[in-house]
Amino acid sequence: MTQRTRLVVPVSERDHRQGPDTAAVTLVQYGDYECPYTRRSTWVVQAIQQQLGGKLRFIYRNFPLTEIHPHALYAALAAEAAAGQGKFWEMHDYIFHHQHTLEDADLAGFAEAGTQRRARDTHLLHQWRLVSRLLGAGRLTSYAPGSEPNSVTTI
Repeated sequence: MTQRTRLVVPVSERDHRQGPDTAAVTLVQYGDYECPYTRRSTWVVQAIQQQLGGKLRFIYRNFPLTEIHPHALYAALAAEAAAGQGKFWEMHDYIFHHQHTLEDADLAGFAEAGTQRRARDTHLLHQWRLVSRLLGAGRLTSYAPGSEPNSVTTI
């Protein structure tokens, strides 16, 4: 007998996903880009994806543990900015590959390097820099990938 479990927060269009929506198995990972255990789990997820193929739908949700990982939030925001350009998974992989260098300047450099690889598209870099400035000034109230950051209320 197969037991089905329902997610408390159902998968939606806002989630970052790989694999078909009709897959028999959905794996949801809440991850932190600065966490070494999350980084190691990416290899496990890739192995499962290889083994199950189209039977697996993988969902990644940002869950930065800011109390212990001071760069995790900015890394998640960089990945979300990339998502606005349809490049979430490239940035996701790049950040984990360079996990040891997650200072603000490094993250801006990741975005810039990615921008150069995408025929000098400067929109992602602009979004990242704007989000960084607003966060640094304590003025960011909300940010949805693909939209302009909102700075209506001071936090």
